[in-house]
Amino acid sequence: MRIVIIGAGFAGMYAALSAARLRDIKGVSPEELEIALVAPEPTLVIRPRLYEPKPETLTAPLLDVLKAVDVVYIKGSAETIDTASRIVQVATANNKRQSLSYDRLVVATGSRLFRPNIPGLAEHGFSVDNLDDAIALDKHLHGLADRPASNGRDTIVVAGGGFTGIEAATEIPARLRAILGKDAKPRVIIVERNSAIAPDMGEGSRPIIEEALRKLGVETRLGAGVASLDASGITLSDGERIETETVIWAAGIRAAPLTTQIPAERDNFGRLLVDRDLRVPSVPGVFATGDAARAASDDVGNYALMSCQHATRMGAFAGNNAAAELLRMATRPYHQKGYVTCLDLGEAGALFTRGWDRKVEMVGDVAKKTKKEINTVWIYPPKPERAAALASADPEHVTEV
Repeated sequence: MRIVIIGAGFAGMYAALSAARLRDIKGVSPEELEIALVAPEPTLVIRPRLYEPKPETLTAPLLDVLKAVDVVYIKGSAETIDTASRIVQVATANNKRQSLSYDRLVVATGSRLFRPNIPGLAEHGFSVDNLDDAIALDKHLHGLADRPASNGRDTIVVAGGGFTGIEAATEIPARLRAILGKDAKPRVIIVERNSAIAPDMGEGSRPIIEEALRKLGVETRLGAGVASLDASGITLSDGERIETETVIWAAGIRAAPLTTQIPAERDNFGRLLVDRDLRVPSVPGVFATGDAARAASDDVGNYALMSCQHATRMGAFAGNNAAAELLRMATRPYHQKGYVTCLDLGEAGALFTRGWDRKVEMVGDVAKKTKKEINTVWIYPPKPERAAALASADPEHVTEV
């Protein structure tokens, strides 16, 4: 028997660990039930931190963790999924192909930044969506020091006033002063189509965010979108022209394209619709998890968000349930009633809220300390020790808040 997991992000990592945990509990050998994880690299990209400096350091090795729990790592990219014959075609090194049959498949392919067809965006826009993009942005920011001072050089525009956009924008002033000198006066502007900043953060959080932006000197342009970009600036939908050599796109994400190969229903974000056990109901043997799945997180109408917080726990349930079906054990319905947000606000601290109504619990330096702990401890892989790694993947205890 074989479980194939596609993706080494937060959901894929925990799916592998959780499946291995159940296999261990049942006393089944790795030869009887193989767990294979397919990904281009055996590393976890710490994606929630890619707005920070030195993004090349924001990865964590997974190979030793996977070896410790007898999960087979397959280096490559899943290219095609044939759900009728239950085969995944993987592109490996040197343009070779490998066919992997599966008894259960866990789709944990994550999400990608949504880049609309805006003139100039592909050529002139930066992002903090993935490791390569974040490294390219960091290199560009350091390159600004070699350019003559000008309004365009010293102005950064962030397109998108949601969670990612705010974290990127509030980090930029300190990043640029470190590059251009402590006397530099960078201008940072957030462009948001909605009539208010942080449209999803709620009324209680917004005044705190707005005060942080004022403290940092971050400007906003609300009720306007991006019409076009070029090498020297950006034009907004209301006609305003802003001189800038740096535009960071942070406006929306979609499930990775591989989900389209599963013949099943998807939502507007491209996520596969799943049942409470994270199965894709219309496709036998397939589970979806993390940003690839639209899953109910409770019984009152809330659905998991495309976030690390939800991906880790969803991954643990998906891996557990894929193994449970093969081992003839009871599955566990995914549930995640607890929900918190911790928004980094750069030198203005952070904002910590609890619940879907975003009740503010901590602000400023106290919240910043919690944010640092989340970003540097909580979201990293467990130690590559068998007992610890398996224990970390109990679905009921992953991402308890």
